[in-house]
Amino acid sequence: MQSYKIPYSKTKQFSNLVIDYLANDEKLKPFISDFPTIDGFEKQITEKQNYPVNREVLVSVLKEQNKEFNLTELSNNNIDLLLSEDTFTITTGHQLCLFTGPVYFMYKIISTINLAEKVKIKYPKNHFVPIFWMATEDHDFEEIKSINLFGKKVIWESEQEGAVGKIKLNGIAKTIQELEGKLGNNEHANNLIELFKNAYLNHATLADATRYLVNELFGKYGIVILDGDDKKLKREFVLIMKNDILNNSYKSRIEGTSGRLSENYKAQAFFRDINFFKLSEGKRELITTEIPESEIENHPELFSPNVLMRPLYQESILPNIAYIGGGGEVAYWMQLRDVFTNENIPMPLLVLRNSAMLISDKQIQKFSSFGFKLEDLFLNEHQLQKNFVLNQANSSISLASEKSDLEKLFKNILAKTTDVGMQNSINSFYANQLKKLTQFEQKLIRIEKQKHENAIHQISKINAQLFPQNSLQERFDNFIPFYLKEGKNFIEMLKDNLDPLDTNFVVLSY
Repeated sequence: MQSYKIPYSKTKQFSNLVIDYLANDEKLKPFISDFPTIDGFEKQITEKQNYPVNREVLVSVLKEQNKEFNLTELSNNNIDLLLSEDTFTITTGHQLCLFTGPVYFMYKIISTINLAEKVKIKYPKNHFVPIFWMATEDHDFEEIKSINLFGKKVIWESEQEGAVGKIKLNGIAKTIQELEGKLGNNEHANNLIELFKNAYLNHATLADATRYLVNELFGKYGIVILDGDDKKLKREFVLIMKNDILNNSYKSRIEGTSGRLSENYKAQAFFRDINFFKLSEGKRELITTEIPESEIENHPELFSPNVLMRPLYQESILPNIAYIGGGGEVAYWMQLRDVFTNENIPMPLLVLRNSAMLISDKQIQKFSSFGFKLEDLFLNEHQLQKNFVLNQANSSISLASEKSDLEKLFKNILAKTTDVGMQNSINSFYANQLKKLTQFEQKLIRIEKQKHENAIHQISKINAQLFPQNSLQERFDNFIPFYLKEGKNFIEMLKDNLDPLDTNFVVLSY
């Protein structure tokens, strides 16, 4: 697998906040603990050492949650290490997507594993455990019930509601059977089907199936999987629950931080007076009635943090020094800066997960044969076609030079008068002429395109494969097609090529 790196800014696929964050823009400094560097972990380690975390409860819960699963020796050792004050976690989290969902699910976990290993090399006296936080309490089943595969959807139909971690796996055998028909009969396909059958047909809930799946895929690297939907863990979070549910203590701080952030960037998450849901059988609902304090104290398991409270929950129960997430996650963690400060909870380093594009050697060769460079991958379909046509015509049909001459001509004409009315007329006339020139150029390009119809079709086909529905491949495609080609080596290849502290988008050829 060959690795090529392209600056995020050149991809035109990421928000201004992400681009500025990777550039260590000072505008973002008030919203974070620090920009993520390998040297910056020293401060995080010190801060977290001084913040009390109930390690005994954490380890007890992890052992209980994982007792029915065949963990690797490394994962088991990592759980035991969490009892030690010199052990820290590096965490990522995600929804319980069917068959892992979009391929960036893989990138998130690999980024977390690799960062834990990288920090261990820098700080060998400490231990660092990669944590995958299962978002079992999310209740948007529509978001997780399908995958995109070979240009079509594979869907698990179910009418169940409530926290998705508790959803039973009724009817999923039919979905696996449909998947099996699409994958064919070969070694890699058979391995995948066996993996999915063991995960989804031998476990009772979506949470258990996902835990099994992640353990099988990443257990050899020591991943530790945590489900925050646990009474013992939530008991450690009761004080913040009360502050939010009974006193609405955090809205004004989140509102203030979000307001300052939105002066330059779009705030990611919506905040409420109460940022917890109430759990009941098959339901996760907004809290609209008064809650007795005793109910929170006696039954903390009934209360579920929303997207803005989940970071506080994680940092309250984990000895965590870094959180790895996508651009949206990094943005909503920033909205919480003042809350972390006010609660005296150390805010972890926010590390952008790796983003990557997987492209076959055949696709690269075809793309190059049209005269494109690798960085041209991120041009849109129309621009690719235009550049190809201009190149084939030796740029003779481009009117860029004529447009430049036209601009110079009208600048000279404008300089001959100071009358505002006359200047407006000249500008209007210039805009009209420029529009006509552009229309002529587009006609010339269309005529030239017809001469290269097959090549134009191939360019569009490659673009559609790499940017399905005009989105990044990682946000749309599942990992299955890539696994079918590379088999179990696929994850190893990702691990060898993704570095979460490298601020470049990665293109991987396979």
